[in-house]
Amino acid sequence: MTISNKNINNVFYIFVLAHLIFWTLIPSITNHNLPLDTIEALAWGSNLDWGFNKHPPMSAFVLEIFFQIFGSQDWVYYLLSQIFLIISFYYVFKFSNEIFNNKLLGLISVLLIEAIYFYNFTTPEFNVNVCQLPFWSLTVYYSWKIYSGKEIKFLDCFLVGLFAAFGFLSKYLFLYLLLSIDLLFIYLIFFKKERKFDFKYLITIEVFVVVLVPHLIWLNNNEFITITYGLARTGLEQSSLIDHIKFPIIFLLKQLGIITPFLILCSLLVKKIKLNLNFKDKKLLFLLTINFLPIVLMLLTSLITGSKIRTMWMMPFYLFFGTLFVYLLKAQVNLKKLKPFMIGFIFFFFLSPGLYAYVSISKDYKRTDYPGKEIAIKTQYAWNQQFSSTINVVLGDEWNAGNLSYHLKSRPIWEGVVEREKLDQLKDYMCLDNICVGSR
Repeated sequence: MTISNKNINNVFYIFVLAHLIFWTLIPSITNHNLPLDTIEALAWGSNLDWGFNKHPPMSAFVLEIFFQIFGSQDWVYYLLSQIFLIISFYYVFKFSNEIFNNKLLGLISVLLIEAIYFYNFTTPEFNVNVCQLPFWSLTVYYSWKIYSGKEIKFLDCFLVGLFAAFGFLSKYLFLYLLLSIDLLFIYLIFFKKERKFDFKYLITIEVFVVVLVPHLIWLNNNEFITITYGLARTGLEQSSLIDHIKFPIIFLLKQLGIITPFLILCSLLVKKIKLNLNFKDKKLLFLLTINFLPIVLMLLTSLITGSKIRTMWMMPFYLFFGTLFVYLLKAQVNLKKLKPFMIGFIFFFFLSPGLYAYVSISKDYKRTDYPGKEIAIKTQYAWNQQFSSTINVVLGDEWNAGNLSYHLKSRPIWEGVVEREKLDQLKDYMCLDNICVGSR
């Protein structure tokens, strides 16, 4: 099976369009309600701030923009997830083309990561992990421009700082990528002395800090609640000595499981795998830095602190794995005989949406089976029997109250858990179980 160099761009665009259509339509048709994390971020978005109790503000900000344009149409938020993913795919493709100077190898680099379930099965749920993806790929791409360019350009430094800040405002774990890239430049400038320090590098830091200032002020004013939540999720406070061994091993085994389909697809590219590592190769050094170093740093975090690393946290870490493996195997790849690889790719491409549809239809009592619309209709009816005012406030947990905020036509602002003080500030209110709706 051959792909002409003339139509590689068309093949790439057909691939991402097909991916977007499949992964927008299938959850839109098979799910009754939006997933937990999407509803949660929509609840935050109804009452935007520079941070929230669990995460920084970027995911909520993006969702609120789409809500203001499209309202409560579920398919829009599945589409949003795929838009973020496709932007990532585009910059992986663009970056890979520059690494190989060969569009076919660049295309293969993107097709390979379709076998990693982070980039298919888990994408319908727009959350902080999905929100990181385009900023991760953009930060890598413009860091590469700085790394590979003969001269440091102001615009590249500015864009790295900007996209790095947006990534950090999506999720703090973005710091693992930034630390990895910084370590590479520190090594090259101060230890290897292969590069001279350029004051334009400071532009990246300045832009990054300036964009983060409002969030940092919010963090300080709210007792660093987001960081506290993140640490609590690792189980750090309850960790024991055995956890310093158990959790890193579990982490490694999970990563192996995640990339197994990817490795199977890689094996279809070549008959014999023979690696010839040259650590003086600048391209290889950069690829190892952006792919393996963030994972190594995450492993060290678990090893040193005894913390539990949750699988979904690793979502952006594998975006450039296809590029790395193709680079390592390029000498063994026969570009004229890609038939086994394309068959394997097509198998994985259709397998994931098929499994998603099956699970969504056959399994009951999932979050996506929650009757959010029906509960909103009943709540509105009960309210209309007692009051003539408009519901503009909802209190309760992010899931139950967040669903009301999303589904009620008046789009009430979510203002957190139910408290007596908050109820006393309302003109009218009505409580059902642990949720209260009201009017100011």
